[in-house]
Amino acid sequence: MTLPLSLVVITQDAAEQLPACLESVDFAAEILVVDSGSRDHTLEIAAAAGARVIRQAWLGYGPQKHFAVTQARHDWVLCLDADERLSPLLREAIRNELAGSPRFHAYRFPRCNRFLGRWLRHGEGYPDHQLRLFHREHGQWRQDPIHEGVDVRGPVGTLTGDLLHESAQTLESYLDKQNRYTTLQARHMIAQGHRPGVLRVVFSPLVRFIKFYCLRWGFLDGLPGLIHIAIGCFNS
Repeated sequence: MTLPLSLVVITQDAAEQLPACLESVDFAAEILVVDSGSRDHTLEIAAAAGARVIRQAWLGYGPQKHFAVTQARHDWVLCLDADERLSPLLREAIRNELAGSPRFHAYRFPRCNRFLGRWLRHGEGYPDHQLRLFHREHGQWRQDPIHEGVDVRGPVGTLTGDLLHESAQTLESYLDKQNRYTTLQARHMIAQGHRPGVLRVVFSPLVRFIKFYCLRWGFLDGLPGLIHIAIGCFNS
């Protein structure tokens, strides 16, 4: 049974990840893919899955997702990245919530990140809550170019089950993605008048390491967990 829900996905060269993403939300009445210039088979895969495809030049993470949501045919939207998919438990939780009378206008759920072949269950890799399911009359994406989020009017519900995130296939691709993110974030902060001080440069990575590796048990995720947190410390 389909539900009056639009699955909204922004893509660019996502042919490897997209099929699993779309298959995990086959109960949505609409699949909307907003693509910013894929050169692989992303568009063909989306069309084969019954998606409505819109081409839109890249606007930045927040503006691109905001644009995509405005194009959806249903007010309830589930926004996923192409490298994310619903776990069976989360899939069932969303179906049950929307099949009746939803208790909230927006929902968040934990995201579990897969890094270097291992699902991270501690540190900064989990639970990594994400707000991705919302009624667009009550919420919208912020226009931030990086680390975008959804602003919601009213309380937010929390669903059980994990949003599974294939964060990187290789260390090289992960570092390349993080380097792009930190450059965008640095430019955004400078534009807002922020300037780094010596104490922040020195102590921010140290505090982050203690918080996530020690206090939040990141050491239990083995070598992938250590590398993941070390990169996060360097990013900070």
